[in-house]
Amino acid sequence: MSVTACPGCATAPVSGPAGGRGAAQMEVPTHHLVLPGIHCAGCISAVESTLLKQPNINAARVNLTKRRVSIASEPGLDPTPWIAALSRAGFEAYEAGALEERQGDDLILPLGVAGFAMMNVMLLSVAVWSGAVDSTRDLFHWISAAIALPATAFAAQPFFRHAWSALRVGRLNMDVPISLAIILACGMSLYEVMHGGAHAWFDAALALTFFLLIGRVLDQRLRRRARSAADDLAALEPARVTRIEGADKISRPVAEIAVGDRLWITAGARVPVDAVLEDAETTVDCSFLTGESDPVTRTEGEPLHAGEVVLAGPLALRATAVGEDTTLRRIAQLVATAEVSRGHFRSLADRAAAIYTPAVHIISAGAFLGWLVATGDVRMALNVAIATLIITCPCALGLAVPAVAVAATSQLYRRGLLLTSDTALERLAGVDMVVFDKTGTLTERRLTVPPALSSEAQSVLRALSEASDHPLCRGIAAGLQDVSPAPLTDIREEMGEGVRATWRNSLVFLGRRTPTDATVVLRIDEDETVLPAVETLVPSAKDAVAGLRALGLKTAMLTGDTAENAERMAEEAGIDRVWSGERAEAKLDIIEGLKAEGERVLMVGDGLNDHAAINAADVSIAPGSALDATRNAADIIIVSGDMTQIPDAIRTCRLACRRMKQNFGIAAGYNSIAVPIAVLGFATPLAAAVAMSTSSITVVVNAIRGFRS
Repeated sequence: MSVTACPGCATAPVSGPAGGRGAAQMEVPTHHLVLPGIHCAGCISAVESTLLKQPNINAARVNLTKRRVSIASEPGLDPTPWIAALSRAGFEAYEAGALEERQGDDLILPLGVAGFAMMNVMLLSVAVWSGAVDSTRDLFHWISAAIALPATAFAAQPFFRHAWSALRVGRLNMDVPISLAIILACGMSLYEVMHGGAHAWFDAALALTFFLLIGRVLDQRLRRRARSAADDLAALEPARVTRIEGADKISRPVAEIAVGDRLWITAGARVPVDAVLEDAETTVDCSFLTGESDPVTRTEGEPLHAGEVVLAGPLALRATAVGEDTTLRRIAQLVATAEVSRGHFRSLADRAAAIYTPAVHIISAGAFLGWLVATGDVRMALNVAIATLIITCPCALGLAVPAVAVAATSQLYRRGLLLTSDTALERLAGVDMVVFDKTGTLTERRLTVPPALSSEAQSVLRALSEASDHPLCRGIAAGLQDVSPAPLTDIREEMGEGVRATWRNSLVFLGRRTPTDATVVLRIDEDETVLPAVETLVPSAKDAVAGLRALGLKTAMLTGDTAENAERMAEEAGIDRVWSGERAEAKLDIIEGLKAEGERVLMVGDGLNDHAAINAADVSIAPGSALDATRNAADIIIVSGDMTQIPDAIRTCRLACRRMKQNFGIAAGYNSIAVPIAVLGFATPLAAAVAMSTSSITVVVNAIRGFRS
């Protein structure tokens, strides 16, 4: 969404990914480079095409959101020649981990300097505009020069650096006309002051720098990078594992494990590699793959997958797949590949910048040549060209998107939605189909109290449930508010098992029946009562689906649960279409298939098995209760947990896109009036500064209109 400097903006193809090897299915990446200066789809094509011309590179894919490029090559190769090639193409690049980008914060000081200097110079300019002449005017001009020249030289460095990075490789970008306007305005102002001229442009140069820095800061604040979902998945793999070596059990790095090795896993540990169970029986949490929270029983000879959690142990496994061949690594690679697909999204501002950049240069150059031919006065022609550059410089265009984005993002946050992606507004506004995960997203699992349970047993049940923070216990306690809790002693909670206590010299327990049986029971001495589990829609799910359908959107459910459960929940929620029994790879294929059919897909999910689908969708949302890794992968997080905020968010994003387009219209209307005035030589320094500032203020006012609530 940026209109900031990027060497690929004006000249590189912007229709999508680079062709050839870069557009094919991405191989396993061996190198990652940080690209702090990329901002648009043109940069993506330019970077990928540059790298694909280098020897030993099999594939290259850019992730615009993370500002990184993943390269598939031979492991261990020195990336220095690739970095040099990107530098020759005008792109700053560093090996990942060597130097991370620091953008946004480093613009605050230049912004403050520009604003402070602008206010002081404009105070001096008021005296000149009010009629100061001769030596008094010259004195004010010299004081203005003393303030403005060093302040501008410092504050405009971000524009100068990026303009030079493009010019030195023969490209243009938005910072080239900005830098030209600032340099020429300061240079001609100094020349006029030295020769006793009546006009100086210092205030205009500072105002231009100040307003553009505001837009740049707003834009960079929206580009705060979230951690990669693929990185979060990689973090699920244990660094070490216990290997059975004869009669000994030795801790070894996971990288040393080979197919056929026997491993010793304790309860609560994650399975480090794909393996088969050698013990008689165990239970595992496989929500990583299926999204379903109920534990699954595995018997001897059955497979266990990397990333699953062992609930009953210790136990022995035999490795069947290690390294990049494990289920966990394959899903992480799916996610990494899906992440880059949305990086090719081209924002409204990028499309406007591709037209605006050459137009500014052509108009200004035409004004200079026209006046030079008509008058033969180089000084006059140069002044007109400077006025044209200043009056057409993209202050309004630079604020058009960031100002709206900040206003819309702030309103969404007040409603309990947090945006983590800089292009989420535009992508969410364009969706026409919403795909939901089921368990944990649309539904919640609750334990029910049997009607025949005695009042004393209910009293004990409430006391035990209130002793734990487990979600199921909180649900029980909420349903027994009319029951007085029993006085318990010796209360203790055993992780993964349940809550134990003493009541009237009796041992009472609430939790799993056995380590291998996940049925939840209430036990008072030897008397055991099963608490049936039921799945229900979250309270806001039905209204959320109705709201989406009212907006004309199609809805679907994509779940790893059984067809019976999925169909029942979908019918209750009012969802149109259902896919059931699907694992992570299949979910990704379904989302890709919908996109191939022309659907613009919003994916709403909360589990690790939703990662690839979330990243492959055009835009994604995760509830606040989702796993950390899933929240990091999503574009929007529903902090409040209220699913009815989804249709509200889409309405807000549609309004935001209308405001962005209106702001582009304001900028175009401003230029249609201001450009002829400047080209015809009627723009004084005061007129240029006022016109530029007025257009910027108008854009900001329009941006916040309608977003206050």
